[in-house]
Amino acid sequence: MPNSSGELASSEAILSRDSVGSASKEPRLRFPHAMAGYFCAGVDFLVIIVSSILGCSIYQAFSGLVVSNFDAFALSGSVAAILYLWMAHAAGFYQFGSIVSSHAVYRKIIKRWLVVGLLLALLAFLLKVGAIFSRGSIVTFVALTATLLLVARWAVTRAIKVVVSEGLLAGRRAVLVGSRDELAALDGEQLLGDFGLSEIDRLTLPSPSLSTMQLTRSELSVLNLAMDSARQEGAEAIVLAVSWSESRRLELIRECMRASPLPVQLLPDRIVRGLTRNLTFAWQPNFAIEIKRGPLSRVEHLLKRVFDVVGALVLLLLLWPPILIAAIAIKLDSAGPVLFRQRRNGFNAKQFRILKFRTMTVTEDADKVVQATRFDRRVTRVGRHLRRLSVDELPQLFNVLKGDMSLVGPRPHALVHDIQYGEIMSDYAFRHHVKPGITGWAQVNGFRGETRQVEQMQRRVELDLWYINNWSLLLDLKILLRTCIEVASARNAY
Repeated sequence: MPNSSGELASSEAILSRDSVGSASKEPRLRFPHAMAGYFCAGVDFLVIIVSSILGCSIYQAFSGLVVSNFDAFALSGSVAAILYLWMAHAAGFYQFGSIVSSHAVYRKIIKRWLVVGLLLALLAFLLKVGAIFSRGSIVTFVALTATLLLVARWAVTRAIKVVVSEGLLAGRRAVLVGSRDELAALDGEQLLGDFGLSEIDRLTLPSPSLSTMQLTRSELSVLNLAMDSARQEGAEAIVLAVSWSESRRLELIRECMRASPLPVQLLPDRIVRGLTRNLTFAWQPNFAIEIKRGPLSRVEHLLKRVFDVVGALVLLLLLWPPILIAAIAIKLDSAGPVLFRQRRNGFNAKQFRILKFRTMTVTEDADKVVQATRFDRRVTRVGRHLRRLSVDELPQLFNVLKGDMSLVGPRPHALVHDIQYGEIMSDYAFRHHVKPGITGWAQVNGFRGETRQVEQMQRRVELDLWYINNWSLLLDLKILLRTCIEVASARNAY
């Protein structure tokens, strides 16, 4: 008989989504919003270099001198541009919210540029290059650049706003979760303009209960729906719109969201946003608070992905002879497909089909999957040798190239085993906070093969979580080298 309370909570959660309206239709987005910052920085860089050449040349011409030293002017302009871009980036000038914000940054631009001008004058004095860069040429350069920087920022802001209005700019894909009042005050244009977010789904939390000790069943249902939606829609973040005065509720929500590997951001509530509209307050655009970060930053994800792709390609080039020989041997040894495909949970528990060389007479992928044991009669003659040398795992290099797996990470288990161990261990789901790997920290520390006891799996999970919390490229390389030693020893492989 169905659980009526569970059905009620689920229905309330679904109604919470429909009551606000389903997620706004995704516009024709083409370019990531980060491109706006790069574009603005590129324009500033070119403006400063052109102003350096033009300003110094104009001063030389009006002074009756021969216009020359273009290379020196371009070099000084490049130095000035690098200094200015560094200071502007630190001040947040190239954040998306700062570019499109109605709060003008022109005064701040002038301040930073004047500091750069003073530094240039100091450098010219210390290096004794007055013959090329006179005081007049420096003043002309600084004044011209200040004017052009303001004009360029105005033009870039107008251009970006047009691009946004045409729906050609993509923000960070996000699932929005919040209270009814807070969500009602946020629309898609404001989310993109102020915070660089593209809303792909929106769910409304029910009113908080009188008890602040725990979340209600309805609240948990909405949060679980948000995490499921983020997983299915490929969201990059989960964003909360909740009153900042509800500190205990926010802490409970953050604890619940630990089950998701995505970063969780908290938007400023209506009161805080109202304060920022008062020009007497200091304003910093795009100041959403990240109350839970992902296990890896964007840069770390990129580094790991590059390492995986390059490593997988190199290994395929080196190991194609044994891969080919294994495929032929499997085909000649027993009836059945060469490759074994089975559903596994990947990053954020999103399912994919793992590839292996078939080493058994069965290809289980159902509600019951029996782990291989020592002297397992289901293992074929060729399969026994492939498993002992771990050659059966080599097709997973194609899973790596596809992006479902990494060279190094927690080993993925059959779905039925994920469910089984997930019910026993509260921290088991954290293994899905990174992509699964062909090899992992647990495997090179002796936890490879069958897990007869729950304690063995608990220890494996502990090692996997240690890897996630201490990841580095150097650690990945160390694990790959130790894997080669493990494979050579054939320990726990059967």
